[in-house]
Order: sequence, then C-alpha cells, then structure tokens
Amino acid sequence: MRAIFGLFLIMLLTAGCATLSPYPERPTVSVTSFALAPESTGLAPRFRVGLNVVNPNRRELPLVGMSYAVELEGIRILSGATSDLPTVPAYGSAAFSVDLSPDLLGSARLATDLMARQRDRLSYSFSARLDVGGWLPDIRVEEAGALQLAPERR
Repeated sequence: MRAIFGLFLIMLLTAGCATLSPYPERPTVSVTSFALAPESTGLAPRFRVGLNVVNPNRRELPLVGMSYAVELEGIRILSGATSDLPTVPAYGSAAFSVDLSPDLLGSARLATDLMARQRDRLSYSFSARLDVGGWLPDIRVEEAGALQLAPERR
C-alpha cells in the first residue's frame, strides 16, 4: 500500500511541476527575410536571415542560443549558430537577424544534382532550434516550401 501511495504522490508532484512552467503558451518564430549579407565577400558568401519571435506569455523570454540550417532539395547548403540573441519581452516580440555560412560539399552535391536533371522548382526548408535555457524545452521551427525556377505552363 505504501508503494502505491508513494507512486501516486510522485505522479501528482510531476504533474504539478509541469503546470508551473513559466511559459504555458509556446512562443512562435517566423522568417521575415532572406538575403546576401552586406559584408559578404570572396568565395564563401554569407547569408542573412531575419527572424521574429513572439512571446505570448507574461514572463520575458531570454534566448540563450540558436542553431539553424537551410536545405535545398533535402541537401544542407547553409548553416550557423549564435549566442548573440535578444530577450523577448512578455507579451511582445523581438526581431533580429542571423548569418549563415555555406556548406561547400553540400552545395557541390546540389550543383551536381541540378545539372543531372532539369527542374521547374526547388524544394527548400529552414529549420532552427532556439535554446531558452535551464530545464525548459527548446523551441523548434521549420519552414518549408518550393521556389519556382521557370514560369508555370498553362
């Protein structure tokens, strides 16, 4: 009987702690821009992605770090990481940009694949993992779509 009571008490405490999270609503992340970085020169260009984080909670959201990647046709061509991130105010948002570096081997594989077969469109995806620190779960975002290369035929 004591074992059952102890197990029940542990389950009750665990469930209670889960509801005490300082961020009951999940923050959202959206991509706002994608461009060549202004200081980009040389053989390895850098790209800049604009992001906007919305915090729908009553506590500010300190962003500790972030890793991110861009894929074309399932091949990783750009990636990066940063710890230079803002704190998102409670019931507010923060806009910032991050830089990405090219993956030369992935880019070479993509170029080979593109030369092997002609396409009218390219699939893309942007994925990011935001670390909010401590024991809180990471915020993950993925955006995917297709880039039209040739005019659509009617």
